[in-house]
Amino acid sequence: MGGAMLRRWIAAGADPATITVIDPWAKDLPEGVTVLTEPGEGAPEVLVLAVKPQQLDAMPRLKAGVLISILAGVEEAALASRFDAGAVVRAMPNLPVSLGRGVVALHGGDAEARHVAETLMAPLGIVEWIGEEKLFDAVTALSGSGPGFVYRFLEALAEGGAGLGLPADQALRFAVATVEGAAALAAASGEPPAVLAERVASPGGTTRAGLNVLDHDHALQDLIAATLDAAAKRSAELAAAARG
Repeated sequence: MGGAMLRRWIAAGADPATITVIDPWAKDLPEGVTVLTEPGEGAPEVLVLAVKPQQLDAMPRLKAGVLISILAGVEEAALASRFDAGAVVRAMPNLPVSLGRGVVALHGGDAEARHVAETLMAPLGIVEWIGEEKLFDAVTALSGSGPGFVYRFLEALAEGGAGLGLPADQALRFAVATVEGAAALAAASGEPPAVLAERVASPGGTTRAGLNVLDHDHALQDLIAATLDAAAKRSAELAAAARG
């Protein structure tokens, strides 16, 4: 995720010479970025922490003016106790930030740190602040993990088309374009998804026949709710482990 964010920042005009990556295993980084295997002297104005949550306790005690963490499940208090930062901001981006079409949820920091974080994240896509830190478990489940769930749906949609006789590669192209177009229309129309679904579904038609399967006994809603609940619970478990 850190690499996806880095590439988007540079594509959006950030000067690689102003960016330093601290990673002993870094590879395939954009040209011009400074790479260190361990922290140097001094404290950067902004430090973006983009490691696995399980690696947190192995991190040195870094210093920064503003620490922006994208670690799932690691709370601001846990970060403040491990790093010397003037302000701590939590961020939850998702993978489409690499195209500038991601979602970034933010929380924490004072007014200056909030301005820094929002400005930094703006090229990545939609940037919104959440009211309570505890909502990060829900954000992580919905938008952080959401692309993975969408890819599973795409795979199932394509395999269903192939099962009806379409060539597999063609079915996948149709599935990707269908989801992409439907999402773009939902974003542009301003109508609730339920209303858009009803517009597609003519009484007694093919779409209605398929929706009847998805809607029967709330099958799709229950499946998605259980999926998000599992992801949110895992986020809470990571938070508890970081506190300990």
